[in-house]
Amino acid sequence: MKDQTISAELPDWTREAVRRFWDPGQKLIRALRRYQACRARGGLAARLASKYWALNHLFWSTICQSEIHLNTRIGGGLRLTHPTGIIIHPDAQIGVNCMIFHQVTLAGPVVLGGHVDVGAGAKLIGPLSVGDHAVIGANAVVTRDVPPGATVAGIPARVISGPGGTDAP
Repeated sequence: MKDQTISAELPDWTREAVRRFWDPGQKLIRALRRYQACRARGGLAARLASKYWALNHLFWSTICQSEIHLNTRIGGGLRLTHPTGIIIHPDAQIGVNCMIFHQVTLAGPVVLGGHVDVGAGAKLIGPLSVGDHAVIGANAVVTRDVPPGATVAGIPARVISGPGGTDAP
């Protein structure tokens, strides 16, 4: 069973902290957050700063070969452990303390709840929502809603443990 001590409601901002010179995932998220903060602040200085952060975002998006729109709604504490090849639709919403591995695609209006882990290569094709504390297995293709606390895997994805599943070991 997944560790539910990580909150699905309160963001853990330390998960996004840049700790080393080469933390591309954290730097990509930082650029996105600072861009959004500048746009929200308004004014001439903020507009100029937002241009800088948009260029910074473009740089880290190129390095990571990822596509995360600047206006995507992302809760605090997002971890991009291996940020290569992540594609997130502008209408997607990501809850707090989520973790997204490499080669993940959130296509369309996908809503991730809090503390959702999305395994490498998973494809979530919306519209759909994923409940809090859910786990999406590697290379899963999710086309339907996922209940809170469930683990889904396969093509098409099916619940393999948790609510509505088999609780396989």
